[in-house]
Amino acid sequence: MKNITLNDQICGHMDCLESFALRFTRNVEDANDLVQDTIIKAIRYHELYKPGTNLKGWLYTIMRNTFINDYRRGTKKNALIDTSEDLSSYQLHNSAERNQGENKFVMEDINNAMEQLPSDYAVPFLRYFEGYKYHEIAEELQIPIGTVKTRIFMARQSLKSQLKMYSDQFGKRQQSA
Repeated sequence: MKNITLNDQICGHMDCLESFALRFTRNVEDANDLVQDTIIKAIRYHELYKPGTNLKGWLYTIMRNTFINDYRRGTKKNALIDTSEDLSSYQLHNSAERNQGENKFVMEDINNAMEQLPSDYAVPFLRYFEGYKYHEIAEELQIPIGTVKTRIFMARQSLKSQLKMYSDQFGKRQQSA
């Protein structure tokens, strides 16, 4: 019942979120996508919201971080492939090297590794991965910043050891390219 009430409150901020997203994107379709991504993340991580605190501010923070991460991802993508020229065979080779079946297995392994992390490590790691700063995570989880850094480090080490086969595999591909 608590989740339904929070979901209703989140959806009650749709108009504010849409206008805030429009300031970031300057495009109605992109703004709608950003609002949708924000709401999905808010509902997915509802347990991180502290009742009685500023819900609108929490949603704005999620939106800002989502926009920043998407912008960074887009910038990196544009930096890797120059869209103003025809694609070279080298660029096509790098982008077409893996098929969807292989990607599915990799994602399953990543998800399994994430599920094996204790929640004390997984939550700070996911927040950091979403673009939150250490101090924001510490404040949100009400733990010392050193504890946040340690938990993120331990999560990385655990994931590294569980997914080591991929670092060896991708390292060889990078060297041969």
